[in-house]
Amino acid sequence: MARTTPRPPPTLTQTLQPIVRQCPCCGDPMWAAYHNYRTITTLEAILRLTLQMRRCLNPACLQVRKPYRPEAEGRLALPKHAFGLDVLTFIGTQRYAHHSSVPTLHQALVARGLAVAPRTVTNLLERSDALVALSLHDTARLRRLTQPQGRVILALDGLQPDVGQEVLWVLRDCLSGEVLLARSLLSATHTDFAVLLREVKQALEVPIAGVISDGQRSMRRAVAHAVPEVPHQLCHFHSLQEAAKPIYEADRHAKKVLKKHVRGVRPLERAVEGRTDPEAEVIRGYCSAVRSALTDDGRPPLAAAGLQLHDRLNAIAHSLERVEKRGPCPRR
Repeated sequence: MARTTPRPPPTLTQTLQPIVRQCPCCGDPMWAAYHNYRTITTLEAILRLTLQMRRCLNPACLQVRKPYRPEAEGRLALPKHAFGLDVLTFIGTQRYAHHSSVPTLHQALVARGLAVAPRTVTNLLERSDALVALSLHDTARLRRLTQPQGRVILALDGLQPDVGQEVLWVLRDCLSGEVLLARSLLSATHTDFAVLLREVKQALEVPIAGVISDGQRSMRRAVAHAVPEVPHQLCHFHSLQEAAKPIYEADRHAKKVLKKHVRGVRPLERAVEGRTDPEAEVIRGYCSAVRSALTDDGRPPLAAAGLQLHDRLNAIAHSLERVEKRGPCPRR
């Protein structure tokens, strides 16, 4: 569908000139030929760029009359893209670090003042994935990063942004903290994992000293087939999570029981709608405190949500008892 609303006007202008003035091919001076104009939407502003284009006029040069663009343009946006690299980074980070869906990403960008369509967010997310995959295929870079420690300890884990979508499997080096390989897979068989492990092993010049995963059967079989000489250790977090599963189930049941005793927050909020007196403000504050306590899921297995809810509800109850002893709030 074509654009139905005009593009917002630029809020910032900038002129870029090439740093290199001699032709990289023949060494002759490149002359300023013309100016090109481009509008880029970033997270901070809508940038209007004026680009000085230079050309080599040497007839014997292979780059004769071919435009040479300013080098700084590539730090702002990809060629023929209307959104900056910072927007791509924001979308990729929110997608995989915070598990945000495409509608949530669109709302976040609109909240920051960007005029963007949901379909454009999907296209930018795909381009962000392509850039990450391209950087991970740079074997020279990976070898340079892993060479100082002389070995690699692989951590293998998967991330599924939305239910029903492909799972993004990531192989990360625990020593350097660098991601060595990231690939989306529809299936999670030991054959698929073995291919990833062999690909990483071939790309590195240092040995793999160990593999860490959550211990599912397909991963164990993949490590045994791809790198049989490498020890395989279960992730400490997943081991702790399995050990604390009975406590987690009991805590979740306790939270469910506690929720039954604090129902009825919404009727109280409706009763004070439109009121601005101190009593109404106090009631709204306590309702917000109860809602915040109910929606906090904690961080199991170390932070039990049921115990947190119990402590917060007790604090709210003690606060209400103190307010009751003081007496009612004076009306304006």
